[in-house]
Amino acid sequence: MSEKISEKFSRGELLNVNCPSREVLKRVTSRWSVLIFLALRHNTLRFSELRRAVGGVSERMLAQTLRHMEEDGFVERIAYDVVPPHVEYRLTPLGQELQGQVVGLADWLELNVNRILAPRDKA
Repeated sequence: MSEKISEKFSRGELLNVNCPSREVLKRVTSRWSVLIFLALRHNTLRFSELRRAVGGVSERMLAQTLRHMEEDGFVERIAYDVVPPHVEYRLTPLGQELQGQVVGLADWLELNVNRILAPRDKA
């Protein structure tokens, strides 16, 4: 069955090298973005809390990833005018929408990690 042109353009063409959705896909599916989505799933967290929740991420990489997620409209940065600086992060409504998909992927990975790793053990 032939796809309507309006449906084709509204969905995007990820397989097309020039599709702008590819940049968003790259950002959304980065290891750190996925883990940040999971950490912020039910919580608003300070930077230091988020860094502890996402084990192994450097301060620089966390800041860069959060900046990208904020630029893309998935994370809201809330800065309080106090000393020392107090900044919190939470998912926006768009981020909440997407985190459902990310959680589904994470759940699938955790349920299937042994099946995925088994062929590696044989190699």
